[in-house]
Amino acid sequence: MAKTIELKLKVGDVAPEFTVATSGGGKISLADFKGQNVILYFYPKDDTPGCTKEACAFRDQFADLKNKGAVVLGVSPDPVKKHDQFVEKFKLPFSLLADEDKKIVEAYGVWGKKSFMGRKYLGVYRVTFLIGTDGRIKQIWPLVKPETHAAEVLAAL
Repeated sequence: MAKTIELKLKVGDVAPEFTVATSGGGKISLADFKGQNVILYFYPKDDTPGCTKEACAFRDQFADLKNKGAVVLGVSPDPVKKHDQFVEKFKLPFSLLADEDKKIVEAYGVWGKKSFMGRKYLGVYRVTFLIGTDGRIKQIWPLVKPETHAAEVLAAL
């Protein structure tokens, strides 16, 4: 039986605005990317098997995504220091957002109950939003497969 999650945002909604600390230092806001397509992908934790596969897939497709006019932003609750180590280790060419207070994951509805090997806990759902040049959500991928997901996003652009 496939897992499903109930998303609070849908295609056509205005993407929730945010300003947050990023890997490499500094802060960015969603508004900084007005007029560009933004691939906002949420993942549970830096340097874990699935999250590493997903980040490296976006890294490997990065030039093609950029050529299609898209910006890639990864979001997890990890702190900037962990993001910096993850970016360095895997040579990630895009920013990772440090959503330590979980405001972004909550605004996008990707924080909730999960279970792993019988243990129940709160965590981040692996969901990606494609935000269009007008700031509205163009596409949502809930429960993505880390290895093939970047190629799916590229095809959608």
